[in-house]
Amino acid sequence: MERKINHPKRYLWLSALLAMALFAACHFENSTLNRDGTGQVLQRKGNICYQGAVLHGRSHGYGVLWLKDSMVYAGQWKNGKRQGMGTAFDAKGRKITGRWNADTLVSGRREDGKDVYVGSFNRKMMAWGHGEYTGNDGSYYEGRWENDAQTGKGFALTAHPKVKVGEWKAGQYLGERLTYTTERIYGIDISKYQHIIKKRVYPIKWNQLRITHLGTASRKAIHGQVNYPISFIYIKSTEGKSLLNPFYKADYKQARAHGFSVGTYHFFSIYSPAAAQAAHFLRHSHISKGDFPPVLDVEPSPQQIAKMGGPEVLFKAVRTWLTIVEQRTGRRPILYISQQFVNRYLPLAPDIKRDYDIWIARYGEYKPDVHLVYWQLCPDGRVQGIQGEVDINVFNGYKEVFEEFKAKLQMGTSCNV
Repeated sequence: MERKINHPKRYLWLSALLAMALFAACHFENSTLNRDGTGQVLQRKGNICYQGAVLHGRSHGYGVLWLKDSMVYAGQWKNGKRQGMGTAFDAKGRKITGRWNADTLVSGRREDGKDVYVGSFNRKMMAWGHGEYTGNDGSYYEGRWENDAQTGKGFALTAHPKVKVGEWKAGQYLGERLTYTTERIYGIDISKYQHIIKKRVYPIKWNQLRITHLGTASRKAIHGQVNYPISFIYIKSTEGKSLLNPFYKADYKQARAHGFSVGTYHFFSIYSPAAAQAAHFLRHSHISKGDFPPVLDVEPSPQQIAKMGGPEVLFKAVRTWLTIVEQRTGRRPILYISQQFVNRYLPLAPDIKRDYDIWIARYGEYKPDVHLVYWQLCPDGRVQGIQGEVDINVFNGYKEVFEEFKAKLQMGTSCNV
């Protein structure tokens, strides 16, 4: 669906302006003219032929323009220009039935096989402005177009089916442009780096926590002042098969004591067996009733992925960790990955993309096109009560959806594993 409309069949096509310029030198092969200048004619000039009504030597009324054996336009004319309803074929052989004004197609219906576009056009007879497209695979798009490609705000239903609402550019879906307001649900994720800065140790002032800045790593549409409450906190507990966050237990206890929804995450290492990493995480993490799902943070570089044997080896390890943790906790983990990872590697693991919620690090202004639960919108935010930079996240939904999400978690089991 996210593409320009391509058609293999091509026909020659000339503009009516060229045809009318040639008509000035045409002779009448057959004509029936009245004294007032009206009549029916058959005009030829080389490979161009016009048959239809005229007024004072110009096409006027209904007429058909031909190029060799191919019809270029059939419809209404006025003073030598296409005016009113007519049917034409564009340079790609697509049939267009629409309305012309002063020799320019304004709007209409374009067909190529079972693909149909209905909407506005530009002077080159390309989709431009508002229009609807229905593909022969059942896909659908309604929104803005430029140069035959979806560009601007729109709504789409893919053949899978899947609903997409947001913005497109040159046929590519960018996502939903988010506007940050006090109505959205925000969270943070923390580790030892929110305590230790340049070898100094700083406490977190839990009763002061509020988001005061959304960072400068990307453009953002912000409505009003940034002074947002924090609704959830994820805390790193483990990394690899042996590393621990020395502040995890204290931070977990304080976050819950101050009424925050809490989750725990593990940082994946390419140097340790996945089963050993899962055991290490389960041994040192708290997952209590009502806590948010455990998270596997996967951030290897392309070089590291190649070093461990490639994407297949990586995803095998990821599946192992996810399966073990889900079996032990009764909670399906969430996968934390970057937008680059989504683009380059996630298509190689369709089962993971299908079965697991995604927490994505994408520092752009458009909502990512994945099965999204959290979106890390910046790595350099500011939070009152925490020294230094903080990762800021937004929940994929507003208050009602967030409350439903938490209610489902309350039904889960308590696991101090």
